[in-house]
Amino acid sequence: MANRTTVSIRFSAAEIATRVEDMAADLSQKLPPDTLVVSVLKGSFVFAADLIRALSRAGADWAMDFITLSSYGAGTQSSGQVRVVRDIVDDVRDRDVLLVDDILESGLTLSFARNLLKERGARRVWICTLLDKPHKRRADLKADFVGFEAGDEFLVGYGLDWAHRFRGLPYIGVVEAAA
Repeated sequence: MANRTTVSIRFSAAEIATRVEDMAADLSQKLPPDTLVVSVLKGSFVFAADLIRALSRAGADWAMDFITLSSYGAGTQSSGQVRVVRDIVDDVRDRDVLLVDDILESGLTLSFARNLLKERGARRVWICTLLDKPHKRRADLKADFVGFEAGDEFLVGYGLDWAHRFRGLPYIGVVEAAA
């Protein structure tokens, strides 16, 4: 990474906040009151935190758990091999689960997670992503709830990273590496 890497805003903090509130209102109307939210770490932690607070404001007081999956390492493209780094604690048997992730690209990680939760007896696994890049899909998977559709651009901020950097930006931006 060059020291002169710049990031231009793709989705502003205000756009994200509005969309998260809208998504929470929709989710709270469509999903059962005993839904378990499972956040896929590390990328979704900012989105999941804002979403769970917005769900609370919308009247949905849902339990939350976390799973850490890895298919990227320090790279910018999925290796295609997904592994569980940290597993959930809660039992998903006979429960509706809302699987929350920052971005749906290849679909391999979320397919793996959805299948894992179904194998463990989840009644239904809903997928909620802040960003969707359908043109990058390698697995037959669609999210049930999507914040924004994105093009073929490398995005960072609001939890999304580039080699563990830029997660703390309050907006989602496009990396523009300088020579």
